[in-house]
Amino acid sequence: ATTLHMSQEDMDLITMDADERMDKTISNLGENLQTIRTGRANPNMLDRVEADYYGAMTPISQMATISVPSSQQLQISPFDKGSVADIEKAIIYAGLGFTPTSDGNVIRINIPQLTEERRKDLLKQCKSIGEEAKVAIRNIRRDCVDSIKKMEKAGDLGKDQALDGIDSVQKSTDDHVKSVDGNVGKKEKEVATL
Repeated sequence: ATTLHMSQEDMDLITMDADERMDKTISNLGENLQTIRTGRANPNMLDRVEADYYGAMTPISQMATISVPSSQQLQISPFDKGSVADIEKAIIYAGLGFTPTSDGNVIRINIPQLTEERRKDLLKQCKSIGEEAKVAIRNIRRDCVDSIKKMEKAGDLGKDQALDGIDSVQKSTDDHVKSVDGNVGKKEKEVATL
């Protein structure tokens, strides 16, 4: 009975680990959705943009101060004035639809109003980021269920314990997928609102 007790603890650890990894996926989803722009300027829009800084790809948020002087403008003040051109290039190639202008010290980006076509692209981006998160959550579930089945096969867990563990993981998966849908839905509403 002691081995069964031990393996119950192991299974609890597996399900807790799955829960934690799913929570991380949800927080990554939130960060990724923040980089999708709505009609307003937001420093997070540039979170995934990296520029070449002395041979290393570096997020521009680590190379400069990004501020929002008005709701339609971002201002980037590089710490090293020599990196202005590299940051400008990185923003252009990031595919965000921005055209930066620079005076040699500061880079400004005027955020254009979203066109209907651009809005549709952004909605597609929201959906695909959401799908990536769901796939990650399902992969975590699969790994977890496989581990529990292996433990059952090895005789470390009884059939009922294994089924309880699998149910628990499935419930957590369903909750997290629902959370993904909620987050994506909220962002889609932001993008769709003029």
